Amino acid sequence: MANLTTSITESVTLNGSVRGSTNTLTTTGIIDVFERILTCTHSQTTTVAVFNSTPYGADGALDVENCKYFRITNLSDDQDMKVAFVTANTNYQVTVRAGGSHILYQAEEALIGEEDASPAFPTLEDLVTVEARPSATTDIQVEIFAALV
Repeated sequence: MANLTTSITESVTLNGSVRGSTNTLTTTGIIDVFERILTCTHSQTTTVAVFNSTPYGADGALDVENCKYFRITNLSDDQDMKVAFVTANTNYQVTVRAGGSHILYQAEEALIGEEDASPAFPTLEDLVTVEARPSATTDIQVEIFAALV
């Protein structure tokens, strides 16, 4: 078993003063990782990760209960991408700018989409797939990293 240490650092100098912070989180008990770089074709939606209650439950699936870290990074220098995090019943979508990442710290009971602007904070749903689509008319490369206990 291993520990996964993730750090997020912000740093900006504004009017001669340095602002920002570093936040570090350690996830213990990691026994499995998934790492992949793939090309996402413009004007197409690419499924970049699949989750299931067992790795054999779907082709190429990651174990949803054991996934404790999931990162998708847009490796493009100048193109944004749209990313959809899909459950059995809903999804939410975000834009990830060139060079940016989106991180989830679990895949089980990780998310829900709601249709109004008033969060109900219901029971969250398991992640089923992660899908990416370039925002422009250029193919992009995407990096996936997942750590599982």
